[in-house]
Amino acid sequence: MEIEIREITAPQTWALRHKVMWPNEPLSYVKIPDDEKGQHLGLFVDNELTSVISLFMDPDKNVQFRKFATLKEQQGKGFGSMLLKHVMKVVKENGGNLLWCNARATATILYEREGLHQTDTSFVRKGILFVRMEKQL
Repeated sequence: MEIEIREITAPQTWALRHKVMWPNEPLSYVKIPDDEKGQHLGLFVDNELTSVISLFMDPDKNVQFRKFATLKEQQGKGFGSMLLKHVMKVVKENGGNLLWCNARATATILYEREGLHQTDTSFVRKGILFVRMEKQL
């Protein structure tokens, strides 16, 4: 099995985001208005795009990751953790201070394993609870 993480374009993330995160919404629902300003990474398993994540750094060098998704049939195999560890390394190398996300409450365990902690900020979108999680770098 060959695993590679590399930069991809925003449009390359859309189909996987859509399939995994919001399959019952139109494709436009998974597009982020500032997608073109982000850094997008893909984890490929044997040249198949398996996991995606999008990074957005603010002027204070705080980095939000968004639309982190792994193909359902590949979940639980460590690919998401591999990609998140890679993101932490890249963000730190680029001078990032804080890494954060709005995590689905059902996914907080994955982020906690990688050192992020829950904050008091949360919201509900389309009946799904999201919690802000963060990690100082």
